Formats: sequence, C-alpha cells, structure tokens
Amino acid sequence: MRDNGTVLLAGATGYLGGFITKELIVRSIPAELIVRNVEKGADLASENVKVIQAEVTRAETLKGLFENVSVVISIVGITRQKDGLSYMDVDYQANINLLEEAKKAGIKKFIYVSVINGPLHRNLKMLEAKEAFVDALKHSGLEYTVIRPNGFFSDMRDFLKMAEKGRVYLFGNGSQKINPVHGKDLAVVCVDAIEGGETEIAVGGPDILTHNEIGQMALLACGKPINIIHLPHWVRKLTLWAVRTFTSPRTYGPIEFFLTFMADDAIAPRYGGQRLSLFFQKEMDVIRKERMRELKHDFRSIF
Repeated sequence: MRDNGTVLLAGATGYLGGFITKELIVRSIPAELIVRNVEKGADLASENVKVIQAEVTRAETLKGLFENVSVVISIVGITRQKDGLSYMDVDYQANINLLEEAKKAGIKKFIYVSVINGPLHRNLKMLEAKEAFVDALKHSGLEYTVIRPNGFFSDMRDFLKMAEKGRVYLFGNGSQKINPVHGKDLAVVCVDAIEGGETEIAVGGPDILTHNEIGQMALLACGKPINIIHLPHWVRKLTLWAVRTFTSPRTYGPIEFFLTFMADDAIAPRYGGQRLSLFFQKEMDVIRKERMRELKHDFRSIF
C-alpha cells in the first residue's frame, strides 16, 4: 500500500462494493467507506474499515473526508434511477464531486469501475454519463485506472427469472458470446489496481458462453426442460425505438442498455475461478429456501 495510506471506497453498499470491502479486509488494507445510510453499511465495518456517512451527490458532505487517503475507488453509479436523480446526477456529477475532492487533497490514484466497450456506446443514456466522467478522470492529472467489466453474474439473474417461468427468450440465434464475471473475482482486480500501473483494464469471467448456453444453464438450475425462444432482431430494434420514443430516460435507460448488449459479443480477458453454473445453482437454492420458509409461515398462520 503506497505511503501506508487509506483506501476510500465510494459505492460500498452495492453488489460489487461488498466484495471489494471483503478483499480490502483480507489484505489488511485500511479503508474508509462512504455510505448514505450508516445502518445499512454497519455490517461492513471492521478493525481496519471505517464507515462514513456522506452523500456523493452533495459535494459539501465530502469536505474533509480525504485526509490520510491515498487511493480512491469509485463504483458509484445507478442502473435504475431513483430519488429523482438522473445518470448525469450520479454516474457523472457524483463522481466529479469525488474527483474534485481527491485533487484538492492530493490523492495519488483514482480507480473507477465503468463498463466494457463504453466508448463505443456513448449514445446510451447509461453510458453517456459514465464515459463523460472517464474523460474528466483522464484529464485530471491524477494517476488513474478505469476497470471495464463485461457484465456481473448478478446481471445474469434475468436469465433465471425467465427460466423460472419455463422458457428463456433470446434475440437472434443466441450465438452471441459473453464471459460475465463474479463480483468476488472482480473485487480482486479492483484491489490489485491499487498498486498496478495499467490505465484501463477490461475483465471478464473464466468461461466464454453463448446466450444459448446461459439460457440452458438457467433452465437446468430451475429444473425446467430446455425451452429457448429465439426472437428476430427486428423485435429488439422495434422495442428500442418504442421505449426511446414513448418513455423517459429514467425508464428506458436500463432497457436500452440491456437490449443493445444482447445483440453483440461482449468478450473480455478471462479472469477468476467463479463459475456461472454454480452461481445459478446457489441462487436457486436461496430462492427455494426462502419459499419454503414462506410456506411454513403460511402453514403456521392457518393453524
């Protein structure tokens, strides 16, 4: 760890943030976690990890928090807008607030998690804001690393949701390829970047899979027969046009992102050892246990 400084992590209570926090703890790296809700982040605290309340969308709440901090890791961003905030409010401006405070405090390095192929899809609302911040980071004068995962295992839950209903819908012939990465593996890449010298890192999981193969895995995990429906791409394009025309960016942002990336390969350098098939099985085990608890509760309430 450079200069025995502290890592400041913004976005700690999200999917990836929890894994990064655990990786920092394993390596005994002192860290401060910025959270909006201290109670929500209380479970992340430890001997070397301090939880701090602040709102990254409000620059004034960040003042004075960067003392003794050497590296900032930001995974701040939204996939579905809430609290009336836009992508530009969070993915861009909130990160700009962090970057400006980092510059004032003389932070040595800023690590930011974006999306694979972001520069190629700047027209998407979700990526427009992210890439605007990447531009600002590159011109900040700070040492930086932009990490570009090509999809989380958690994103693949959409396949499970379809599979639970007995069928999976795909666009085209389903031959598009992707190697999504587990948050645990991605966290290792993020923490390694603290001492690394790369400015951009594209990262995916160990298995390159077609959409057909992912659909099959999801159906098998749900105990369903293989039933994959292939939709022509004109349906996808028509849906894109409709949501962009008749809904607001808050509504169509995540839909636009999903439909665009479902049409192309998204292959990144392979990393880690977590397997999607096992992730699906564990997810379904959790769902089944939860349903069993609900059934037992309903049964007891009857009698």
